[in-house]
Amino acid sequence: MTEKGPSSDAPRRARPCPECSKLSVEPFYPFCSRRCSDVDLNRWLSGSYSVPVVELEPEDLAELEARQNAEDSDER
Repeated sequence: MTEKGPSSDAPRRARPCPECSKLSVEPFYPFCSRRCSDVDLNRWLSGSYSVPVVELEPEDLAELEARQNAEDSDER
């Protein structure tokens, strides 16, 4: 079994819900209700939210990989 640390027993502080700004409640944290949680989930699943990415050219990617390989060999 896993042991719980001292911080895992402490209740989370209520913060404003990211959807409606009411105070969050423990069962739906960080949201205030199931509805707000579902609204947020729907936005992720429908593509309304996205994580921005930077497309690299093949030359830039090769340069980045070379730098990472050099750093990895320096750490050893």
